Amino acid sequence: MAKKPRNAKSGSRMVSTHVKTARGRTTSSVRWLQRQLNDPYVQKAQKEGYRSRAAFKLLELHERFHLIKPGDAVVDLGCAPGGWLQVAAEIAGGKANIIGIDLKEIEQVAGTHSFVLDFNDDAAPEILKQALGGKANLVMSDMAANATGHAATDHIRIMSLCELAYDFAREVLAPGGHFICKVLKGGTEGAMLASMKRDFDTVKHAKPKASRDDSAESYVVALGFRGT
Repeated sequence: MAKKPRNAKSGSRMVSTHVKTARGRTTSSVRWLQRQLNDPYVQKAQKEGYRSRAAFKLLELHERFHLIKPGDAVVDLGCAPGGWLQVAAEIAGGKANIIGIDLKEIEQVAGTHSFVLDFNDDAAPEILKQALGGKANLVMSDMAANATGHAATDHIRIMSLCELAYDFAREVLAPGGHFICKVLKGGTEGAMLASMKRDFDTVKHAKPKASRDDSAESYVVALGFRGT
């Protein structure tokens, strides 16, 4: 049974941590570290054994949209450090086929299998298809390119990844399957959104509470694949 996301500020009072500037540490890195240490979802992830705060994003999306069922075949694109794999394995159970891919090597998550490979690599889709050995019930992508600080450029780069993920999802999803993908402020490009609405019964945008308030990220959620 899936863990239900709880109020991250419930329980004991969170103690604020102040990070001092150290030699070799930039002001921006100090701000990032201080935000991490004081982030209630980071603390909650550590307490509950999740590898990242992102686990709560998927838990919230699952609670709202019922994305994963016991025994499902799930593909996680951009799976590092493994928080989404953990959630999928908890919900789908031991007989599920849960596969991840990322440029970064991660410690294997029990009940899953992951590949260290760039999803842009021409060989990547076929490797994932062979590992699936059939159709998938859910394709999820939390992939993101390194931020440039230029909003328009970052939007274009992440939408390129989303399009790659979507093309793959259309090839491997079973009828009735689901697709979720990270996008940045500005939502999903019109042409791709129109295609999703043709291919799926329901298409929505959602921003989990676990996403930081100052983050431009949200997720497009496509439910009920109609098949090709």
